[in-house]
Amino acid sequence: MIRIFTTLAWFALLMMVAALCLGLYLGDIHGQRDPMVLHLATVHRLLGAAAALVVVLVDSIVVTYFIGTSRWCKEVVETYHLDANLLRRSVLLKRRTFPWALCSMLAVVAVSALGAAADPASGRLGTEAWVSIHLVGALTGLAFIAVSFYLQAQNIASHHIVINDILTEVRRIRVERGLEV
Repeated sequence: MIRIFTTLAWFALLMMVAALCLGLYLGDIHGQRDPMVLHLATVHRLLGAAAALVVVLVDSIVVTYFIGTSRWCKEVVETYHLDANLLRRSVLLKRRTFPWALCSMLAVVAVSALGAAADPASGRLGTEAWVSIHLVGALTGLAFIAVSFYLQAQNIASHHIVINDILTEVRRIRVERGLEV
């Protein structure tokens, strides 16, 4: 799981960086009439939306992973009457990870909302006032999501250790009982 998560997290971050770099390259496009600039602005919007979807996907995968593996840990610990500390470790890692995943999703939604507020193509008045706020939000959001992904990766790796500890105990018990391993 850690390899899949790391690959997807890097992909999401690279998409965000690409959208950020394109936005910085474009600058404030209010009053712009050049078709190439307007086309690049559309690419910026679409890339930003795609990056947001990938961030939500990555965080959703993490949440799903912890729901499934924590349930598995509970069932195995109860079935084999293993040390309850194994289950506590699993639950603790899940509880530590969920807020980061949720806040990461909310951060990318906030960056997207600020981008929409700054978009002159929306036809709303006063969108130019949101350009700098969107830039600060994008930089802050990117940094927060990067930290969130790092912490989620650490928790996934720690959970993998818990799963291996459970499997080791199950193997030991099955060997003691003469069962197939």
